[in-house]
Amino acid sequence: MIELRDVVPADLEEFFSHQLDPSANHMAAFSAKNPADRGVFDHHWQSILNDPTVTVRTIVADGKVAGSILAYRDGDIPEISYWIDKARWGQGITSAAVGLFLEEFGERPIRARAVADNVSSIRILEKYGFTVIGETQGFANARGAVVKELELELS
Repeated sequence: MIELRDVVPADLEEFFSHQLDPSANHMAAFSAKNPADRGVFDHHWQSILNDPTVTVRTIVADGKVAGSILAYRDGDIPEISYWIDKARWGQGITSAAVGLFLEEFGERPIRARAVADNVSSIRILEKYGFTVIGETQGFANARGAVVKELELELS
């Protein structure tokens, strides 16, 4: 069973552990320069948790923390973002969590970004009605290179 709940302090330990995985960082691409820097991680998460314009939830699968999902403002339009424990990839957790989050967070339009080769994430977003509206290029710390990123929108 997949559920979303408010983030509690103990969740941050799990989130930190999730973002240490090198292949997960590669797939996300746009991550911290040094994912092992706990100070940077804590500062980032305190900013998220203290921002009243951010809606953030912990993803719980079968009673265990599986990741996080949030909507933040990048200008006037909210943007959805998520991170799932690599050990839980391919189990339908991300797809279910995105669906639950979109039910709870009803503001439209809402956007998302995904590195062009993150096919699984793009498929999940398209499943819920997101369509590609543009593409950009940017330097991805986790890859040490410029990558193509797709911008998607759900109206």
